[in-house]
Amino acid sequence: MKYTEASTKTIHAILTELESSSEGLSSTKAKIKLASSKNNTSEYNHIQLSHILLKQFKSPFVILLILASLISVVIGEHINAFIISLFVLINTTLAFFHEARAQKAAALLKEKITSTIIVLRSNKKITIHKEQLVTGDIVFLHQWTIAPADIRIIQVEDLMVDEAILSGESIHVSKTSVALKHEPSSVFHAKNIIFAGSTITKGNAIGVVIGTGKDTVLGEITKFTSNISPESTYGKKLRIFYHTIFKVIIISIISIFLAHVLIKGSVRFTEFTIFIIALLVGVVPEALPTIATVSLSLGALNLAKKHVIVKRLPAIEDLGDIDILCTDKTGTLTENALALETIFSEDLQKCILFGLLCPEEEKTTFDIALKKHATPEQIAKSKEFKILMVTPFDSFKMQSNIVVQHHSGTYFLIVKGAPEKILALSHNLTTEQKKIIEAQLKEEGLAGKRTLAISYKQCTNSKATNCDESALIYLGFFSFMAPLKKQSKQAIDGAKKLGLTIKILTGDSSDVAETIGKKIGLITGPEKIISSDKLESLSKIDFQKACENYSIFTRISPKTKYQIVKALQKNHNVGFLGDGVNDAPALKIAHVGISVKEAVDVAKEASDIILLKKDLMVLVDGIKEGRIIFANINKYILCTLISNFGNCYSMALVSLSLPFIPILPIQILIVNLLSDFPLIAIATDSIDFDELKKPQQYYIAQHTQFIIILAFISSIFDLLFFRLFFSKQNPDSLRTLWFVMSITTEILLIYSIRTMRFFALAKTPSFGLIITSLLSLGTTIILPHTNIGHTFLGLNYNITNYHAILFILIIFCYFATTEFVKLIYMRFKPNP
Repeated sequence: MKYTEASTKTIHAILTELESSSEGLSSTKAKIKLASSKNNTSEYNHIQLSHILLKQFKSPFVILLILASLISVVIGEHINAFIISLFVLINTTLAFFHEARAQKAAALLKEKITSTIIVLRSNKKITIHKEQLVTGDIVFLHQWTIAPADIRIIQVEDLMVDEAILSGESIHVSKTSVALKHEPSSVFHAKNIIFAGSTITKGNAIGVVIGTGKDTVLGEITKFTSNISPESTYGKKLRIFYHTIFKVIIISIISIFLAHVLIKGSVRFTEFTIFIIALLVGVVPEALPTIATVSLSLGALNLAKKHVIVKRLPAIEDLGDIDILCTDKTGTLTENALALETIFSEDLQKCILFGLLCPEEEKTTFDIALKKHATPEQIAKSKEFKILMVTPFDSFKMQSNIVVQHHSGTYFLIVKGAPEKILALSHNLTTEQKKIIEAQLKEEGLAGKRTLAISYKQCTNSKATNCDESALIYLGFFSFMAPLKKQSKQAIDGAKKLGLTIKILTGDSSDVAETIGKKIGLITGPEKIISSDKLESLSKIDFQKACENYSIFTRISPKTKYQIVKALQKNHNVGFLGDGVNDAPALKIAHVGISVKEAVDVAKEASDIILLKKDLMVLVDGIKEGRIIFANINKYILCTLISNFGNCYSMALVSLSLPFIPILPIQILIVNLLSDFPLIAIATDSIDFDELKKPQQYYIAQHTQFIIILAFISSIFDLLFFRLFFSKQNPDSLRTLWFVMSITTEILLIYSIRTMRFFALAKTPSFGLIITSLLSLGTTIILPHTNIGHTFLGLNYNITNYHAILFILIIFCYFATTEFVKLIYMRFKPNP
């Protein structure tokens, strides 16, 4: 049903049309509707495999190779066209397979975090997964729920809705249950409709579902944006790298063309076109998109095994790049469960009784711990009170308020919250009494215990729902213990080894935070702790410095969390872990937003990564995984740039002096195929721990000199080879020997570049890299002795023992020189 129609109809008419009633759908009817609905299927069914496949062909390098293949067909080089097409097929198939596999694993995990909603079926309230909603369902919405469907309102209670997902502006609008006289001209005039994706920011509502999935207003919008995903930081750098390669290719082709015209006087178009295609394919790092996709997909699968859901694949790239992680304390470093230790009050019974008074849907870990401690008699006595009004915990004011009525007719306002806030509101304490309480609070805080204070006042009947906070009576405070997680210190140590800075943003007091910070080894004293009050009083410049210098921020409000993350982003890549509705702004602005399975809907929607288990160690492992991915992608880029540019510019220079093409186009295509084969397996390679100490994203730009030097060395050895072998070999033999030499040196280069240390002291290469290297080398040696090599590839050589030894010596000297230059460069290179 369209929202424009539903907004003008009565509830009875809508329920009748949707085959429902005031008692809700029957279970049988709901099952029939769900079975016929195409909107509420599992996540993986929504994954369009065709979209993943088409995505592989959007790479600039793939497009360039397809163009080269088409040109080859036009000029009659069908074998060249076939080999180039084979390149494209192998790379895109590998990338497609790994990305689809990673997407499926993530989708299966997402099913574990499916949100639930309360519906009325057969006149009974039941909880179902949101994906099981169908039109005609009567739903119950409360504060901070994200509407799972388009809903016509039946009943409201002080309702406010944030429709920023539709308008782009975070403005809270009020809603009504009254039918409109005229159809609304836009969604913003539909005052009795709650649209899918909107957030309930205040109050409660009951409504009937009029549209789900793609049949909602939001669904219509996402049809046009479903294939659009935000570009990651690394993706932007990779795109710039692509453009740089294209510029180099164009300049190279023009330069080579002009050089041929100036030196040889003329150019044969067909022959030169074949030569340029060979150069083009030789320079292009065609496996880069595949390497990147395979690496990210393997990373996603590894994280999935640890129950980490990556909502978008590029988020792994950004996760590996963060150097600061902002997190809360509760549930991350300490267990997300409290145990009541002590009650400090002169009236213990009233303190416990008033502490128990809280609506079920607003219960916190403090309330749960208090209820566990209470006796059956105390719990029974709490049921003598009726809760009239609730003001949920306010992260800015650090308190919550409730108004209750006892069965005797007496009204009370009860205020619970941070002890310093409650003490400031209480009027019944002398200065000396406050000092005693503050000393008790400090002692409990230094013991790592969390505290919750409570005060109250009796209200008159006429002011029962408008009790102000003046003249409150202090009642006491509760002390709770939150055990430290076993792996917390290990996680902090692991973070330090990765060069990752952990910053704790907590609502707890400085004393509690200091104790925890010392236990986990994050700080040694209070000098690294700053409270929200002090932080917010600083100037803009000092605020920036404080965010950089302090490790723990206490009594932090949501606004300050946002400001801290924003300030840190000026000089760092920041990750933020949060699970509350007030964490959403910081989650959105962070380079990587991380939430947990138990988080509120708003927080999960704003995050890039979701943890099924709130554990800092898992996050540290994820960051390590991201850095391994970068290191391996950078290995590929280094290897392919050095070898491709070295060989191709050697070929361009040699072609100016030789009476024949130094290597046939089809031969250089096979060179690329066989040398790239091990490089695809480099995604699985092990890396030295030194490479994990800082993000790897920008290292390629810093290694430009290194790439140029090694490419120059490669060209020198290529020219040396032609100088020594040109007069001794016929064209076919010379091409074949250079074919073997090129593949062999490129594979050896992998084992030099894969570590910045002496190659023999590096971590053992992965099994996949070793096997693919041996297969490539074996194929290279065997191919010239086969009929395929002779007939189709023009591979054939006849070499004396002397020249065979000389040939091996050139390869050995190339590897030794490369290794020597690498070690010298790494010793004297400028710091990043």
